[in-house]
Amino acid sequence: MGILVNKTNSEFSAYNSREIMGLTVLKNNHKYIRRLRAELGYPSHHGNKVWNASLMLMEYFKHEPPKKGSRILEIGCGWGITGVYCAKNFGCHVTGLDIDESVFPYMQLHADINRVKVENVRSSYEKVSSKMLAEYDWVIGGDICFWDDLSKPLFNLVRRAQKVNTRVILSDPGRPPFTQMAEQAQDKLDALYSAWFVPPPYNASGYILDV
Repeated sequence: MGILVNKTNSEFSAYNSREIMGLTVLKNNHKYIRRLRAELGYPSHHGNKVWNASLMLMEYFKHEPPKKGSRILEIGCGWGITGVYCAKNFGCHVTGLDIDESVFPYMQLHADINRVKVENVRSSYEKVSSKMLAEYDWVIGGDICFWDDLSKPLFNLVRRAQKVNTRVILSDPGRPPFTQMAEQAQDKLDALYSAWFVPPPYNASGYILDV
């Protein structure tokens, strides 16, 4: 299920969309978003908007850009804005992964609007195998460790990725489950865990984990 986007029209305005680091991102009042919600309902697991943690990843990638053609897996992708950003700005091959398949039409919609291609796969952290991780150069994710029971499976995913030489870059506003997981990764996996800030006009802040 998806929406046929007319890329030549002028129906994106400040009222119903915004520019985020070169991307066109729709607001909730845009007719395309309203149409998807009427058809699909609201996504579960908080995949219902663009979170500030995605902005932190985009800002981080300005300093640590992926190579052109890199294979990127965005876990807990939601609307997939970070993956779309990587596809548009760095020419990456992007796959969005989420446990809630109803988010994929939103990701595809933003890929269409920004004229890039993305793929998707429905899965949870626990089911992402080492074999699958080895197919990607990078694994990225923003604000995906918001419940206590997500901390352990996410750490295990990071550890599996490290063993197959797949880089993992995650961002978070500083929720306790993420902090616990990130400190464990810093201690046991020699991960880089640091505060991060996105300058105006976004003013987002939090933490980056780079393994």
